[in-house]
Amino acid sequence: MMNADMDPVDAENQVELEEKTRLINQVLELQHTLEDLSVRVDAVKEVNLKLKSENQVLGQYIENLMSAASVFQRTDTKSKRK
Repeated sequence: MMNADMDPVDAENQVELEEKTRLINQVLELQHTLEDLSVRVDAVKEVNLKLKSENQVLGQYIENLMSAASVFQRTDTKSKRK
């Protein structure tokens, strides 16, 4: 990295340049990670909406089955007691 025949200013500039390069690479990596996470969040949101919709359909289906089946019909307990 640093040569023995470099003057101190050149050596300092080289170290500064290496640090800037390292930081730029780190920022780029973090940007890619953020982009990947954003894509993943969008995908999970879509799945979540689909599952909510399916749950609503299933809930309505169960309600319809329960209302159609006599086992789940409400009974009037007062009229049966004598």
